[in-house]
Amino acid sequence: MTAAVAETIDAFHRGLFYVVQPKGRGHRSGMDAMLLSALVDDDRPIRVADLGAGAGAAGLAVASRLPAAEVVLFERSQEMAGYARRSVLLPENDRMAARVTVVEADVTLKARLRKDAGLVDESFHHVIMNPPFNDAGDRRTPDALKAEAHAMTEGLFESWVRTAGAIMIPGGQLSLIARPESIAEIIDACGRRFGGIEVTAIHPRDGENAVRVLVTAVKGSRARLSLRAPLVMHEEGTHKFSSLVDDLNNGRAAYARR
Repeated sequence: MTAAVAETIDAFHRGLFYVVQPKGRGHRSGMDAMLLSALVDDDRPIRVADLGAGAGAAGLAVASRLPAAEVVLFERSQEMAGYARRSVLLPENDRMAARVTVVEADVTLKARLRKDAGLVDESFHHVIMNPPFNDAGDRRTPDALKAEAHAMTEGLFESWVRTAGAIMIPGGQLSLIARPESIAEIIDACGRRFGGIEVTAIHPRDGENAVRVLVTAVKGSRARLSLRAPLVMHEEGTHKFSSLVDDLNNGRAAYARR
């Protein structure tokens, strides 16, 4: 008899929506996904693509906060796409289920193969992504599902940003979260596709080094890069989140571009 796969059903935005996730294996979404979703600040009827969506936390967070947003969750892993489909179908997510679609697709595909997989040219206003962030030389986890979600391959940002540029309408916004050491690759990947790059470093506390960067850019823009004020997660001497970070994490606010 096949052993049951351990999983959890986790609340986000203080119980406004829920996500089915594997327990003890694979990638589990949390703060990164919520900060990524907060980068979409747009009350219009929009289409949003979540590339490498995993179980769907970031895309669902966008749909939860923005009632006019239609979201497509693109995920290569059959298993994680299955979790995303189950997340969408949870009764607790009924209010937005009709606006969220899951597509099993490799976001690194090119040209006709990409289109055939559902990644259609110039069809999204926003593209969000939280690409794998571990260097290929880092110690690999024995968990194959987690390794697929976390292990960076050569040219990863180039291929993901290339797809984002292809499927986004002119003037659309790219949003991503990554480790600070990836910033040069991200800027290179944006190249002439995206301009107006805004970078926000996320620091655990004042005086501590950044652990993540938030990046947004606009397709076709020729505006120059800007470094925004850092985002400090915790109040001095405590584990409590700052009021702004707590609002971003719980869907009460968006992190608007300047």
